[in-house]
Amino acid sequence: MPEWFSVLPPLLAIVLALITRQVILSLFAGVWLGAFFLSGYNPVQSFFMVTDRFVKSAVADPDHTAIILFTMMLGGMAGLITRNGGAAGFAKGITRWATSPRRGQWITYLMGVLIFFDDYANTLIVGNTMRPITDRLKISREKLSYLVDATSAPVAVLSISTWVGFELGLIGTALKGTGYSADPFSVFLWSIPFRFYPIFTLILIPLLILLNRDFGGMYQAEVRARMTGKVLRDGAQPASDLTESRDLVATPETPARWYNAVVPVLVVVGMTLFVLYWTGRGGLEGEEATFKNILAHSNSTQALMWSSLSACVVAILLSVVQRILTVHQAMDAWFAGVKSMLLAVVILVLAWSIGGVTKELKTAEFLVGALSDKLPYQILPALVFVVSCLISFATGTSWGTMAVVMPIVIPLVWNLGLVAGLSPAIGETILFASVSSVLAGSVFGDHCSPISDTTVMSSMASSCDHLDHVRTQMPYAVLAAVVGLIAGSIPAGYGLSPFISIGVGCLVLFLFVRFIGKKV
Repeated sequence: MPEWFSVLPPLLAIVLALITRQVILSLFAGVWLGAFFLSGYNPVQSFFMVTDRFVKSAVADPDHTAIILFTMMLGGMAGLITRNGGAAGFAKGITRWATSPRRGQWITYLMGVLIFFDDYANTLIVGNTMRPITDRLKISREKLSYLVDATSAPVAVLSISTWVGFELGLIGTALKGTGYSADPFSVFLWSIPFRFYPIFTLILIPLLILLNRDFGGMYQAEVRARMTGKVLRDGAQPASDLTESRDLVATPETPARWYNAVVPVLVVVGMTLFVLYWTGRGGLEGEEATFKNILAHSNSTQALMWSSLSACVVAILLSVVQRILTVHQAMDAWFAGVKSMLLAVVILVLAWSIGGVTKELKTAEFLVGALSDKLPYQILPALVFVVSCLISFATGTSWGTMAVVMPIVIPLVWNLGLVAGLSPAIGETILFASVSSVLAGSVFGDHCSPISDTTVMSSMASSCDHLDHVRTQMPYAVLAAVVGLIAGSIPAGYGLSPFISIGVGCLVLFLFVRFIGKKV
């Protein structure tokens, strides 16, 4: 088999995802093509190899199984705290402070940041809760839907959310065979400061609110709402909301108690930190007990499994003991949350499978040999970010983009660093920046693509015209992406501290909003 054939399976998955926007079909086709090469070009045998060799191996891996269970249990917890009224109670508790347009936007933003555990729950809760309040305060539906959308995926990718299991699964599989021994959770945490697009998105919103300025179509929408009270433009066709979904929102008679949401989330965070520390200290073997060493020796799989199981038990007990839900209703809500993660699990398994294919075909080795003398190592984070942005925008899926890009990027970046003879510290920095570029670029499409599920759900939960939502938020998303690329991803490739990049990016965003934005 010609060596360059090894790049065709992931390339087919990417191209098909762009054309069909069907991530599962595209990943399956990529795995099949790799199996076709490995089977000696036998189309029938390769078709069955997809499941009996690659999918089975992916699911049989103990670490992969743990990630699947964690992802599903965290989804079950999200279903419980939504159904038992805890999430709605948390939202209601802070909306009483919304007494002016500026305060209304601050509260919406704050709710979006605090409801960090799931982007879908975030979108549905914040949009449906704040819509009557922002209407009363004469805030346009376009602005509401932007605030809802900009605090869903960007917040989820920066926090311990339902995304973590998926991301750790991709990172852990891609790290195998590279020779880099760090725990996937360590890579996830150390790469957070390099996720410039979601960071700048979350910084841009407070600047807009603080300076009371907007630009582009959003400025026109805000002026219309303030001057005429029309939160929708004439002729707009607002998307329907999702309040009728029994599995996703609490019924009207359900008591809304904030602690029913806060306590399980605190259990997840607290138990995760405790088990990471406990297992990390136990594995030091005489090394200095620094934060980095403890984290490097911790068992993230055990931490996530214990924390998600504990949170599910706590959420069920809170629901049943207070007689908000019967045991049967609580289990139905838990199962509804689990079902909501099924698509993610299928994508994840196929992503692991295509990772197995590229490993057997030695795709990374071929790319390293082909690109080591031609591609400046320093531009990799920026290049990865741009490619991930384009794929995610065209397909409308962040997880699908991560699934097809991450297995290629990590082995490529690490091996190119070894070929270039870079020091481990510099190699780590660029690896972290490249991992973050995949995640940040994937979020760009999830945030602003017109075919993204969270973009559509933001329009629906805010009852905004979908095209108006896409049109008015696009300039903001592009601004954050361009600043993230120029001030963040490019300098990161040359070793600049991400914290310096964040400081420079904040200054650029402030100057842009101050002098380009118009006062509402």
